[in-house]
Parts: sequence; structure tokens; C-alpha cells
Amino acid sequence: MNNPPLKRKKSTSAASDDSKTPPDSANEDISGQENPALATITVTAVEVPELTEEEQRDRLHLERRVERAFFEAGKALAELRDRRLYRSTHKTFEEYCRSRFGYTHRHVNYLIAASNVVDNIIMGTNGSQNEISDETATNGSQNEISDETGTIGSQILPTTERQVRPLTKLEPSQQQEVWRQAVEQAGGKVPTGRIVKDVVQRIMERTKVPNTYQIGEVCQILAKDNPELRGKGGYWGIVNHVGEFSCTVKLWDGEYTIGLQHLKSFNYLPAECEQMQVICDRINRVYSSGLEESVQKFLEMLGKLNRAYLTGLEEKVLTVLESEIRN
Repeated sequence: MNNPPLKRKKSTSAASDDSKTPPDSANEDISGQENPALATITVTAVEVPELTEEEQRDRLHLERRVERAFFEAGKALAELRDRRLYRSTHKTFEEYCRSRFGYTHRHVNYLIAASNVVDNIIMGTNGSQNEISDETATNGSQNEISDETGTIGSQILPTTERQVRPLTKLEPSQQQEVWRQAVEQAGGKVPTGRIVKDVVQRIMERTKVPNTYQIGEVCQILAKDNPELRGKGGYWGIVNHVGEFSCTVKLWDGEYTIGLQHLKSFNYLPAECEQMQVICDRINRVYSSGLEESVQKFLEMLGKLNRAYLTGLEEKVLTVLESEIRN
């Protein structure tokens, strides 16, 4: 076969080439030194070109998109939930988020709540809504913030959901003040979640109110001046989690974490609370089934009952709707 001679020829050629290497080559000079550590190696400096103005703008634009990711996710999820755009493929918003995005119900709530807090911080910039452009004030969206600065004026905005999570327990005016203090404490930069949490804790200690609500208790929502509860004033709900400064309440259309100052107990008897729990579950099942908008109006009306029972007609209509979703 011809292969072995070819290999030997190639090897011989390589050896021959090595033997012809000039004695004054760089390799020979270095190896010939008595102490290799003293060998001089010349390194050519590579000049890194500065970013052009266009590249700098592109970099800032992309950085702002990364920073706004959690905010835009929260706003989009809230719209998907409120407009029930999941109804063609999923019975509930929770199932949709888990299937489509791999998000737990809690994570979705965190993102939506965080986007509301950022909206509030934006609206409170420099203590005046006039500082914000008309488009931003109308949409309440960080999308319209200048990509070149990432701020409104000199305002520093959150870049992660965890930075604003502690603020969800506070009133809107408190959220703005806490964020301002946290930015100052961080030296004028974006504060970490730990810094924000520490500032919140100090405020909570000064204004702490004992939480006397119990799981299963029926409460009414008091929206007051809280933009996060816009449209929820007057609804009743069932307390299913009691926190230190808030309660998680199940309404006819889902669960919400609400501060104590926005809750008012109906002071129902235990048997009445149990009855309202059953009614709440029935309404929620019908709502999650994705029936017509007219049905939602009826359910919304039931969500504002100020009595612990359904009338005969209300019971009949709800029963018919339940039979529809079973068919």
C-alpha cells in the first residue's frame, strides 16, 4: 500500500524543515538562554476602538430593554388577565400562565404588583405628574421613557422585580417616599432589594397595625386612593391568607393581596362565612369557564353583594350557568 511511505515521507520532510531553521531564529534564541525567565517577549498592544455614538445609543437602548423586562412582563400579564385573552385555550388565568410561560401563580402576582409599583414611582417623579410627558402619563407605562436616559429627569427607576417587591405592602405615597430614601441610601444609584426592604421595615415598625383578620373571614374592599385597587371598590372577598400587614383575598374573579387599611370585615357569623365561601367558589368556577361578557356582568354584580346569601332568582341563574359549563 502507498499510505505508509507517504507518512514516512511527510515525517522526514518535517524533520528536514526543522533542521533548516536558522540558528538565529526566535525559538533558537529563547531556548538558548541559560535562564528562560530572563527571555524577552515582545507583545503587540491591540487597540480597542471606542464605541461610536450610534453604538453607544444602541447599547443604552438594549440595556434599558433588559432593565424594563420585568415591568413590561407585568403590564402584559395584567392585560392578558383583565381582558381574559387566555379563554380560548385555558379555563383559568393560572393554568394559562403555567402552561404558556412556566410561571407560578405567585410569580405572576409578583410581576403584576411590581409593574403597578413602578407605574406609581413614575407618576410620583419629582412630586409632580407634570414632569412626565403626556403620553407617559396617559399610558402609565415605562415603555415611553426615553431610551437614551432610562429615566424621567433625574429619577432612578427599578431594574428588577425584587427591588420593588417590599413596596407592594405600602400605600402609593409611601412607595414613592421609600424608593426616594432607598436611592439616597444607595448613593444615587439603583438600590438593591435589601436596601429597599430595610427602608420599608423601618416605616412598618413606626406604623405597625395588628392584623386581626382570620382565614375564611368575609371582607369588603375599600379602594380609597389606591390605584392598584382601581375598579375593585365595594367587592367582597374571602380571606385565605393572613400576612403581617396584608391579607390575600379571593374575589369573584381571582385573588388579590390587599393592605389592612383597604379591608373592612362584614362581621358575618361563622356559618355565614362558610356559605359565602361556597358562593365565591361557584362564581369563580363560572367566571373561569370563559362565558359571554353578559355573564361576566352578572357575576360582577354578585361580587358586590352586601348580604350573606343569594336571592331565589340569583340562585336559579347561577345554577343555569353552572349547568352550561358542565355540558
